Amino acid sequence: MPLTFRILTEADVKAVLTMDDLIDAMATALARFSTGAVVQPVRTVISVDRDDAFVGFMPAYVRNNPALGAKIVTVFASNAARGLHTHLASIVLLDPETGALRALVDGRYITEARTAAVSAVSSRLLAKKTASSLAIIGSGVQARSHLEALSRVHQLKHVAVWSPQKLHRDRFVAEAETAIGDGGRGRRSGTEVGDGGRGRRSGTEVALRAADHAGEAVVGADVIVLATASPAPVIESGWVKPGAHVISVGACRPNQREMDPELVTRAKLFVDSRAAALVESGDVVLGIQEGRFGAAHIVAEIGELVNGAAGRTSDRDVTVFKSLGLAVEDVTAAALAHERAVARHLGTISAL
Repeated sequence: MPLTFRILTEADVKAVLTMDDLIDAMATALARFSTGAVVQPVRTVISVDRDDAFVGFMPAYVRNNPALGAKIVTVFASNAARGLHTHLASIVLLDPETGALRALVDGRYITEARTAAVSAVSSRLLAKKTASSLAIIGSGVQARSHLEALSRVHQLKHVAVWSPQKLHRDRFVAEAETAIGDGGRGRRSGTEVGDGGRGRRSGTEVALRAADHAGEAVVGADVIVLATASPAPVIESGWVKPGAHVISVGACRPNQREMDPELVTRAKLFVDSRAAALVESGDVVLGIQEGRFGAAHIVAEIGELVNGAAGRTSDRDVTVFKSLGLAVEDVTAAALAHERAVARHLGTISAL
C-alpha cells in the first residue's frame, strides 16, 4: 500500500484557520512548551552568502496531543524588490507513530498569523486591562496581522502607525480602514473590533492614523508593536510611558536590536523561550554582553504566564515581550490546519 500525504496551500490554510483559533492554539502551545511537554532545540540558522538572507530550520515534537514536524523558514530582504514576500516558509508534518510524511503545509501565512497570535496572548496577559491605544512601528505584513490580532484581545480606540516611508504608512492606514469596514472613507471607523479575546465583536469605533514620527506614534500608547526589519533601535525609552506593554517581533539575530537598550533594562522582560532569547535576540544578548543586566532579567516565558505565573504587578510596570517564534507554534498551527482540512476534504493528496 503506497504512502500518501496531503499538500495544503496558503489558500487552504486560510480557509480553515481564523485568528481566534490561532490565539487559543498558541496559548496552549506556549503553555506546553514551558512545562516541558515539547521537545524542541533552538533553531539552526544558516546565512546564504550575504547578511540579508538566511534560512532557519525549526523542528518540534509535542508529546501531549502528539504532533511532529519542522518548519523551514527563509528571510530574503531582497525579495521585496522582486515583488515577493521577504519571509517564506514550508512546514512538514510527520506521523508521530511511524515518522511517515503526513502533510506538506505552506508556512508563510502560518508564520504571519501565529506570530501576531502569540503577541496577542502576551498582550492579554501583560497589558493593562484598560489598554485602548496601540502604536505600530512598521507597516508590512506583521503590522497588519498584529492589528487584527490585538483587536481581538483589546477594546482599541486609537491606533497610530509609523514607518520610514510616508507612502507605506498611508497605504497601511487606507488598507486597514478598508479591512475593518469603512471602505477607507475616513479616519474614524465604525468597525466592531475587540472583545477581550472571546471571538465576538464589540461595536467599538477605532481611530486610525499615520504618524509623521515614530515618537509621535509611541508617546501615550498603551500597547506598542515593533514589527520592523531594522537592525538598530527604532524607539527610545523616554517615549514609552509607565504602564505600557511593548511587543518586539523584529531583530531576531544576536547582532540586531529593535529596542533602546535603556528600555529593555528598565522594563520587566518576558520571552517566548529563555533558551532562544539568550542566543538569538540581540536585544537580550547585547544587553548582557554590555553588563546592563543578566539572564535573570528575563522574568518569565509567556507559557509560564499562561500556566499561572505572575506577570505585571503594577499599573506603572513597563513590560516587554521579546518574540522570536518557536517551532511548536508552527507545528501546532499546521497540525490544526491539517486536521480541519482533512475534515473538509481540502488540499491535494499525493503519493510518495
